[in-house]
Amino acid sequence: MLQAFSDFLYIPWLGDLVVEWSWFWPICEMLHFIGLALLVGITGLYDLRLLGFAKSVPLAPLHRLMPWALVGFGLSAITGFIFVTGNAFKPPIDLFLNLPFQLKMLFLALAGANAAYFYLSPVHKAVRVLGPGEDTPRAAKVIAATSLGLWISIIYFGRMIPWEEAILYALGR
Repeated sequence: MLQAFSDFLYIPWLGDLVVEWSWFWPICEMLHFIGLALLVGITGLYDLRLLGFAKSVPLAPLHRLMPWALVGFGLSAITGFIFVTGNAFKPPIDLFLNLPFQLKMLFLALAGANAAYFYLSPVHKAVRVLGPGEDTPRAAKVIAATSLGLWISIIYFGRMIPWEEAILYALGR
């Protein structure tokens, strides 16, 4: 089943593009990191404010930056898809069996669920009316701390993906 899914996701012309145009992969890497900077930078600032840092900063202007965080997520998602499907040297199943990749995807799903819970729960409504200097509810702080921890984990395990590949290669597996 996993092999069939891997075969479905492999896009040969994208792999050819990676091989034939040497700048394609590095450009995708740059766009991926720009997207991460937008996403994690903006959500991180918002989460830190929810946790009580910089209480003099009003939440509403920070929240107005969230569409840019979504742009960052879009950039990261598109380039991440290219990394999985367009790798001319490895089929997607190699990544699916990579533990850091699996953990990154798990934490990404949990971060999405955490964000959905925040926006669909009464916590978001309570936070929207807060002014500068006001403290956030405990539930908002838990959600913010969870968000920060998940994004740090996503970045960490994303960076560990090639390391596991290198270790397995060195071990001859």
